[in-house]
Amino acid sequence: MQSEPETVCNVAISFDRCKITSVTCSCGNKDIFYCAHVVALSLYRIRKPDQVKLHLPISETLFQMNRDQLQKFVQYLITVHHTEVLPTAQKLADEILSQNSEINQVHGAPDPTAGASIDDENCWHLDEEQVQEQVKLFLSQGGYHGSGKQLNLLFAKVREMLKMRDSNGARMLTLITEQFMADPRLSLWRQQGTAMTDKYRQLWDELGALWMCIVLNPHCKLEQKASWLKQLKKWNSVDVCPWEDGNHGNELPNLTNALPQGANANQENMGQCKSLEYQHLPAHKFLEEGESYLTLAVEVALIGLGQQRIMPDGLYAQEKVCRNEEQLISKLQEIELDDTLVKIFRKQAVFLLEAGPYSGLGEVIHRESVPMHTFAKYLFTSLLPHDAELAYKTALRAMRLLVLESTASSGDMSRPHHIASVVPNRYPRWFTLSHIESQQCELASTMLTAAKGDVRRLETVLESIQKNIHSSSHIFKLAQDAFKIATLMDSLPDITLLKVSLELGLQ
Repeated sequence: MQSEPETVCNVAISFDRCKITSVTCSCGNKDIFYCAHVVALSLYRIRKPDQVKLHLPISETLFQMNRDQLQKFVQYLITVHHTEVLPTAQKLADEILSQNSEINQVHGAPDPTAGASIDDENCWHLDEEQVQEQVKLFLSQGGYHGSGKQLNLLFAKVREMLKMRDSNGARMLTLITEQFMADPRLSLWRQQGTAMTDKYRQLWDELGALWMCIVLNPHCKLEQKASWLKQLKKWNSVDVCPWEDGNHGNELPNLTNALPQGANANQENMGQCKSLEYQHLPAHKFLEEGESYLTLAVEVALIGLGQQRIMPDGLYAQEKVCRNEEQLISKLQEIELDDTLVKIFRKQAVFLLEAGPYSGLGEVIHRESVPMHTFAKYLFTSLLPHDAELAYKTALRAMRLLVLESTASSGDMSRPHHIASVVPNRYPRWFTLSHIESQQCELASTMLTAAKGDVRRLETVLESIQKNIHSSSHIFKLAQDAFKIATLMDSLPDITLLKVSLELGLQ
């Protein structure tokens, strides 16, 4: 900066196989990342490699000297730096002349300029002490002074490291997690029986998400994964380690702030990604013809969204289920569906409808299975232009909400091998039920809109609404929706839709 006096800094950087393995700088600036002087020298070395003279390791140079040259070399070195090195030089000389000294028991001598052996582990330099100090500082500020933002920047740095397959990603996340576990507020909240703040919980969620990225990394060795598993189990066994569901019995839900706000808290960040263009990148080595990383990513997302899972107990975890689902669907909506992706949608929709108990769209589901309304609405709108029959079949299957049924049969009673099982009429602690019912209503409204002019489909959707929707306010809303759709200005009223509207209104 022009306003600052010019300072000269002494910078030393060690390289090993194209990685910076250690840095020192006389500026004294302490931070997680390299100081400006280290960055400047690194860029200079990259841009002007010919300007930085390359020397053999000093041990090789000394090997080429005779006795007189070696003596001259040592004496000149001591003369130039006598105040700094003379005590060390005298101590080393005494030890070398003593036959029983430890230094004479070791073959050869160290050479800091020679680099590591080819078999030695090499990784980027990371100031572990500074990582710990910074995280500790941010946590102690309790969300003030932008500390939450700073922690999210650290998490983003870990993601970047994982993307670059930098082994420091796992090291850095380990250091961050240790500081989170050492936060004194954890034991305080546990003693008082109070829940942690939503902001703090979201930071823990990010920790968990990053650990999933690390342990699922296909490029990691089995011994690495085993060591991480051991570490995760160790943290999990600590009393103050937060539960994903919250503190269960001690946690009193704030139902007035339940899902609508929670579901949008992280947004039958996202905005910044809208400019991204998704392309098919082929990977010929292990993929089948026509497959790409994009098709695989979409297919995995559809499999994950369609899996049957039981609704968790705590309020926060239930909100998280909805929030994660909506975030993943919003990412999928950024992708323009081409013929290849439509085939994947068809394949997965059929598979989920016909699959066994792992599928949330299967014929048989658990009474407290997380509903598929939001996912089915996305599948319906995506499939409708390409395969209307499959779109309706998927959406109609997803309309069910068994948790509000007094009894739930285990399948189709026309088949002799399916036996009805009566479930006790226990009303579970579904804190997000109002949100779920509104999503069910949205799915039904979407089908009504699409079915305009099709008598058979309208009657099928009406039957599904009457069977599966239990909220009078939502049935009334659907009656209003049907009336609006039936009487649009640009066409004659749809008589069947008017009848649907009347029946729902009467119900």
